[in-house]
Parts: sequence; C-alpha cells; structure tokens
Amino acid sequence: MKLARLGPAGHEIPVLIDGDRHLDLRGIVTDLDGAHLASTVFEEIAAARDAGTLPDLDGAADMRVGAPVARPGAILCIGQNYAAHAAESGAAPPQVPILFLKTTNSVGGPFDDVDIPKRSVKTDWEVELGVVIGTRALYLDSPADSARHIAGYVVGNDLSERDFQLAESGGQWSKGKSAPGFTPLGPWLVTADEVDASDLRLRSWVNGQPRQDSTTADLIFDIDHIVWHLSQYLALDPGDVILTGTPEGVALSGRFPYIVAGDVVEVEIEGLGRQRQLFGQA
Repeated sequence: MKLARLGPAGHEIPVLIDGDRHLDLRGIVTDLDGAHLASTVFEEIAAARDAGTLPDLDGAADMRVGAPVARPGAILCIGQNYAAHAAESGAAPPQVPILFLKTTNSVGGPFDDVDIPKRSVKTDWEVELGVVIGTRALYLDSPADSARHIAGYVVGNDLSERDFQLAESGGQWSKGKSAPGFTPLGPWLVTADEVDASDLRLRSWVNGQPRQDSTTADLIFDIDHIVWHLSQYLALDPGDVILTGTPEGVALSGRFPYIVAGDVVEVEIEGLGRQRQLFGQA
C-alpha cells in the first residue's frame, strides 16, 4: 500500500493512494505516526479499502504533500554506507555502521521549498532509502529478526551543509544535517510487504542534470543488518526513520558545484516515488 499525508504543514490528512484515488483514512487513524504504523492497522486499512468503505478525499489533487510519517521520534542516519561514496568523501569503507542523528524538526514534505542556511557555501544533496519502524526493536537476536519490525520505506534526501558537518563539527556531523527542511521525506510510505529493498535504483538530479545513479545492492550494510545493529545500542520505536546512506555523486566529491539559490534538486527511488526541492536563501 501507498500511504501519504496531504494538507498544510501541521494539519495533514492521512490518505491511502489507490490508483488515481486518494482515500481518506481519518475513519481509521488520526495520523500516520508511531501509534498507527503497526501491521494490524495496515490490515484494517486494506480491509476497508477492499470493502469500499473509505471515502475519497475531496480536493486531494490540489493539496500540499507532507512527509508521510508524522513526528518521527528519531531520525537515525548511517554514514558512508556505499563504498564509492566513502571513497569520494576521502574515507575507507567503514567496518561497522556509522551512526549520526538529524533533528526531527528538519523533516519536510517532498516538494517543499528549502532555504540554504545562513553562511552556507556547501549545501549538498544525498538521495537515501528511508526505513520506517513499525514495532519496537531492541536487542534483536539476529538480522533475520529485523524485517518484522519494519513498517515500510520512503524516499529521503539527507541534505547536508558540508562545512557545518566537517569543518565546524567538533567531531560530530549533526550540525551540518539539521537545518529546517533538511530532511524531505516522501511522497509516500510504501508498506514493507510491497518492497524488495535489496536492489532498488536510487537517482538524483540538479537542475535536470544527473548526479547519483546506483542501487541498494551496493549497500555495505544491508537493511536487516542496520536494524539489528542499531537495536544493540538503542530502542527503535514505531515511527522512527532510518536513513541508510547515499551513493556516490554528491557535491562533496568535488565533481559538481554545491547548491545555490534557484537550484532545483530531484531525488527518486524505484517504486517509492520522486521528490523535487527548489532552493532559496535564508
């Protein structure tokens, strides 16, 4: 199933996308947040769809598209998880997953405009597969246990200010990752039963020019390993989002210019949809 949230920021309406229809889910869930991402809720939605009891949302085609997950408790990010991207960043492939965090107020809709932060001269793009947690994961016995804790998948753009991340970081990366709008998610959450996350194509463009083009088959640490590994150190709660790393082809490589006001960045993952951000200046 494809689930989305439509409407003004802070007042989005949860919907099921069924072909060209947008079916209002407010009779089943108040929002697509951690409390409403368990498989039992998905089963209830599917049953209502099949029974024809979900009403169409009037005016859906003209509404803003919000992030498909409301108020994630945490945004956990895996760094340098594609070998070629690690190389273009000047680093060896990691031996264990690198974890950093983004603030949850950096989340934006997939088509929202984004402001380049004040003082920024190195704002960069990163297309990433996002994993949405559906049930709590803590101290999992093995990677084989991970799949049952995943609600679904989303497109993410891990926008980054590289000077803030590296030169001004003090050793941590989050300063360069957490400006307002720096985590566009969506346009949809696609439930895990409809996604083979092992080999999805990821691409990005700046002003229509291709930048990244890879697949999740090139992940150093795959999805099940990431969820299992993180669960050894922290609790993954329903609604949490894990961004799983970006392939080569970012501005940090030195091959492309950084984002400036007026640029348009697009990112896409096979089966999960496409985003578009127009950049302004804060």
